Amino acid sequence: MNNTNEKKRIPWFIWPFYAIWRLVLWILNLVGRTVALILGLVFVFVGILLSLTIVGAIVGIPLGIVGLLLFIAALR
Repeated sequence: MNNTNEKKRIPWFIWPFYAIWRLVLWILNLVGRTVALILGLVFVFVGILLSLTIVGAIVGIPLGIVGLLLFIAALR
């Protein structure tokens, strides 16, 4: 349904607001990916540390997996 070849027509008087909105969305996307990347690495590190003990492995292994998935999602 959504054709990528189709250009959206923005009226000239709305274009400055549209450009500012796109810039804000780009910055939020970049910040969100960076936070997800850092959190993913922290979760993996904490998961590895918790997995060093037998009791902590119950929480550490799933935490490490979630961190790895978050890290991979941030890179896409």
